[in-house]
Amino acid sequence: MSSYSSELLRLLDARGYIHQVTDAQGLDSLASSQIVPGYIGFDATAPSLHVGNLVPIMMLRRLQQAGHKPIVVMGGGTTKIGDPSGKDESRKLLTDADIESNIASIRRIFEHFLTFGDGPTDAIMVDNSDWLDALEFIPFLREVGPHFTINRMLTFDSVRLRLDREQPLTFLEFNYMILQAYDFLELSRRAGCRLQMGGSDQWGNIVNGMELSRRIDGAQLFGLTTPLITTADGGKMGKTAAGAVWLNPDQLSPYDYWQFWRNTHDSDVGRFLRLFTDLPLDEIERLETLDGSGINEAKKILADEATALAHGAAAAGEASETARRTFEEGASGESLPTLRVGGEIGLVDALVGLGLVASKKEARRLIEQGGAKVDGATVQDDRAIAISGEVRVSAGKKKHGIILPAGGEGNQP
Repeated sequence: MSSYSSELLRLLDARGYIHQVTDAQGLDSLASSQIVPGYIGFDATAPSLHVGNLVPIMMLRRLQQAGHKPIVVMGGGTTKIGDPSGKDESRKLLTDADIESNIASIRRIFEHFLTFGDGPTDAIMVDNSDWLDALEFIPFLREVGPHFTINRMLTFDSVRLRLDREQPLTFLEFNYMILQAYDFLELSRRAGCRLQMGGSDQWGNIVNGMELSRRIDGAQLFGLTTPLITTADGGKMGKTAAGAVWLNPDQLSPYDYWQFWRNTHDSDVGRFLRLFTDLPLDEIERLETLDGSGINEAKKILADEATALAHGAAAAGEASETARRTFEEGASGESLPTLRVGGEIGLVDALVGLGLVASKKEARRLIEQGGAKVDGATVQDDRAIAISGEVRVSAGKKKHGIILPAGGEGNQP
């Protein structure tokens, strides 16, 4: 049994989100007595977030489910600098127009997970460029600079790891942790924010913001981090051979998203059901005890539930039905990745063009090992495929795509 009294910390604890809390007793008491506004920041470096961002998104959802107020902070200001955490090199600097476009695209993702509005527990989205862009350099240095020492900043992982590898860390990036700390101070003032959450790599940045707010305003703020989420094989969550698993359907189809969850390792199913779905805990406990064909049913439920959250129930149902017809009946489905080709195409180019493999080298290896099929027949050479009608190409047992004759909408190789 959890020792927490607040619904918020009981919920986060039971579903496996808690790694560190700055003052667990104090936060538990606060969450038991009032609505707690809490925030997580997201930089707008791409038009979509990916599955690696899904734990913080779900934490904001849990915050709202427990009767508190989620604040989504888009890093319109901090994206102009780039977070050095976990990065071996400086990020490419984006234009203001690129950042604005990315924020507009990312907002659509959050609308699936959170209820936005003007109510006390409705989510809000803010952009830290609203206050960071207005800062004047000398006054900012005089107000905030004395509260940070270079000695301490050099101990943070985001700085130390880059220096240990003898890779350059620009003065621009070095300021990122100060600006993130300042975000917490501003959100405390503007929105009464009392809690910042994030991944375990953000612990130092969160504590910085709490200390800055305490020293300048005397505010009592709290921080909570999640454990690093890795897969059973030790890989980073959301990273696949084909690249990032995007949350925006423009960058990854709901079918491919469904397939990502369906391919979850057996030993990850229970943990992922807790983190990434709203299924009741007693149902999850039942599902994670299944084995054999039963665990495959549990994976389909995980895929259905996770896809419904990100893309809606209709898209999840369509993806599930496409998979059923494709794998159980051998039929093709409209939601499979497609490629339109005039005349013919080599099998290597077909596998890469459909996104079934990440590179031509991987495609050739797959073919040599007998893992490539054309219309259900194993093909072990890079032969040309004549495209006069629909052709189904498979990479292993779980990845399939359709090649169609040119003349309609579709990707060109």
